[in-house]
Amino acid sequence: MCGRTRLKILKASMAEQLSYLLKQLERLNSIGIALSAERDNNRLLEMILLGAKEITNADGGTIYTVTEDKHLKFEIMSNETLSISLGGTTGKEIPFTPLPLYLEDGSQNLTTVAAYSVLNDRTVNIENAYEAKNFDFTGSRKFDEKTGYHSQSFLTIPMKNHEGEIIGVLQLINAIDVDTQEIIPFSAANQSLVESLASQAAVAMTNQNLIEGLKGLFEAFIELMAEAIDQKSPYTGGHCRRVPELTMMLGQAAIDTKTGPLKDFTLNEKEFYELKIAGWLHDCGKVTTPECVMDKATKLSLIFDRIELIDQRFELLKAQAECAMLKQQVESLKLGHHEDFARLESAQLAFIHQCNEDREFLRQSNLGGEFMTPEDQQRVRDIAAIPLLDENGVARPFLTENEVLNLNIVRGTLTAEERVIINNHINVTISMLESLPYPKSLQRVPEYAGGHHERMDGKGYPKGLTREQMSVPARVMGIADIFEALTSKDRPYKKAKTLTESLHILGKMKLDYHIDPDLFDIFIREKIYLKYAHRFLEPEQIDVVDETKIPGYQP
Repeated sequence: MCGRTRLKILKASMAEQLSYLLKQLERLNSIGIALSAERDNNRLLEMILLGAKEITNADGGTIYTVTEDKHLKFEIMSNETLSISLGGTTGKEIPFTPLPLYLEDGSQNLTTVAAYSVLNDRTVNIENAYEAKNFDFTGSRKFDEKTGYHSQSFLTIPMKNHEGEIIGVLQLINAIDVDTQEIIPFSAANQSLVESLASQAAVAMTNQNLIEGLKGLFEAFIELMAEAIDQKSPYTGGHCRRVPELTMMLGQAAIDTKTGPLKDFTLNEKEFYELKIAGWLHDCGKVTTPECVMDKATKLSLIFDRIELIDQRFELLKAQAECAMLKQQVESLKLGHHEDFARLESAQLAFIHQCNEDREFLRQSNLGGEFMTPEDQQRVRDIAAIPLLDENGVARPFLTENEVLNLNIVRGTLTAEERVIINNHINVTISMLESLPYPKSLQRVPEYAGGHHERMDGKGYPKGLTREQMSVPARVMGIADIFEALTSKDRPYKKAKTLTESLHILGKMKLDYHIDPDLFDIFIREKIYLKYAHRFLEPEQIDVVDETKIPGYQP
């Protein structure tokens, strides 16, 4: 063969090799781009290993991560010949114990290739494991004997983050010749490419860990705030933790429904997470609500329950009436009017009986409830007008104007002024949440969290939004907030309601255009109420629900 021919063949070979390397570099670049965009840790690890195998045409490989206790944890394994895929997105556990970086005596574990690579911060390229003298391949040989496999060439590369800290190891097994399909050593060119990939992979893993760490910190801070609000009031303890759970249940049911007006409703993973965060933050404005209003267990509660003062007044009123009666009896005896003696005593007994009834009535009125009739309100005013002598003997009304105002609260224990204070928590919530610099994926948190007191007919607060002006997630939160409050066992002004009682009230709210009718039907049809009850309600609250008797329910 002449020199010119040999030169031509050489040039062709070099061109072929150059073309191959360019393709490998292009593939490396595309893998790097994909790694930077991946946010799921399992898929990220899988992409790293499969990319490295593709670049080197390796038959198998493993990725380890360095643990806090100085071990190498098996994260993902793959082997084409043996059809093995473990870890990563497979959901299959890797049945191997982590490799120690240090032995029991504290010395470095230098006989294990992966550990050696970490401890010495260097790539280890072994052409033939059966001829290697410095490393212990006993485990690999036993594996080969058991499976009939032949573990020959190894390429082990430490993975370092941006701070130079080794966070993992990429190990490839058996480079395969493309033409002959024989096992060959990993070439220097492929080693260089995989080292570059390992560097990019380590940065991607670090970024992912940082993102997950920040996300975990963010969620922990949000849950801490919710816990602080619950701890602030013993009467609403757990509300900020239960509402997000119920929100997620109903939200998922709305996504899953295949019939009805919401059959096309959907949320992707990021949007569903956005709803979850809104659920946790929906009452964050309550950090500014005064405890004396939030914890107002009875109508007359201030620093203490003033009903006890009224009890004392009744005793004083009876004592004053008794003194007046005794004086009248003495005067009657002096005048010889003996017949008045029994009449006055009978009137006194009747007055005491009436005082006892009025006292019990005020005690019951003080507890609050669903509704106080106009007749009961007038009775409070009549009792208030009973004269009671003060320390100077001057007649004063039995109840003060403030006590009458509080005792005549129609529902619950809050006056109109106090309810304004309570309701203001949603304005504070919206203001707080809108002031935060959200990433794009969380920008609707203020809308979702701030809409749980709106009504479908526009009569809610704080913005008076109608159903058409509200998103489905915001409407979901409205139902979750109401149902949690109805079934809560720790509210100061009412006892815990049963499922039947709560669903009856919720159904009437649907008919009154208070809550979203389509979500309400899903709430019943998919038995979200029962799933929630089994997790959070007391056994005595979980009665048998006759869904046909729930007002407004459309199966």
